[in-house]
Amino acid sequence: MKQTQFDPLMINEIEEMEFHLPAHGQTYYELVYIVKGAGMHQLNNNFLPYRSGDLFVISPDDEHYFKIWTCTRFVIIKFTDSYFSGRKHLAPHLFLKTTPETIMRNKQLKEVRLVLDEPCKTILHNTIENIISYNRRKDVASSPLVYYQILSIFGLIKEAMTKRMLNIAHDRPDKESLISFIHEHIYQPEKIQVKYISGLFNIGANYFSAYFKRNFGVSFRAYINDYRTALIEKRITAGQLSMKQIVQEFGFTDESHLSNYFKNRNQTRPTLYRKGLSKNECSN
Repeated sequence: MKQTQFDPLMINEIEEMEFHLPAHGQTYYELVYIVKGAGMHQLNNNFLPYRSGDLFVISPDDEHYFKIWTCTRFVIIKFTDSYFSGRKHLAPHLFLKTTPETIMRNKQLKEVRLVLDEPCKTILHNTIENIISYNRRKDVASSPLVYYQILSIFGLIKEAMTKRMLNIAHDRPDKESLISFIHEHIYQPEKIQVKYISGLFNIGANYFSAYFKRNFGVSFRAYINDYRTALIEKRITAGQLSMKQIVQEFGFTDESHLSNYFKNRNQTRPTLYRKGLSKNECSN
């Protein structure tokens, strides 16, 4: 099921015990803020618990659904490509290079629950309230005030990503781009080989490993393996994908290749890891 939107910007407030849509994809962008409530957000193949104050980003071709545990009030900010592209003349320099659409398509934001520390959490809450208040009285789509309020949300997202080490440092933009590229292409082993990635970022292949260790405090290979293993563990824990599907998603040659890789990292086979999770659930 795919949802379509034609208005450049829409703001919806919804409070419900059961999410009003089935699992669905869409053709637009969506910021979803949790005013109150708790549950589980199914975003692509990830299952992210949510609670009051959480913020999620959904971009075109994502598929998502909310499993509501306690009555939840959502504020949903929906916009199309034209909303930001038609206002570039208003955009601060910070968002000319990294656009809101680029941020929302970042696969990192679909893998983990975004955590905002104080005062950012309070600022986000107040910003959402400002947007809601304006929406009840005025046409939000044409409002420069609302536009800047929404941009400020993306500023908070970028700050939270930096603190969580999803992106790295402000002093060297190439470092941020490098980590973003790794996370985006973790599912394509050929694109995160040293020979490929060093050429793409104009870093000598023989120098690349030393460059990465000096700038990020961990070896390139360890970073790749830790991140890939964490994602595979999430897939197994969620229990929604077969081993064959995980093999295909992460570019392993076959299930044996995946099994050997996982055993080297976790001292157990993925099938035994999944069985162990099931036993723990039964014992609880």
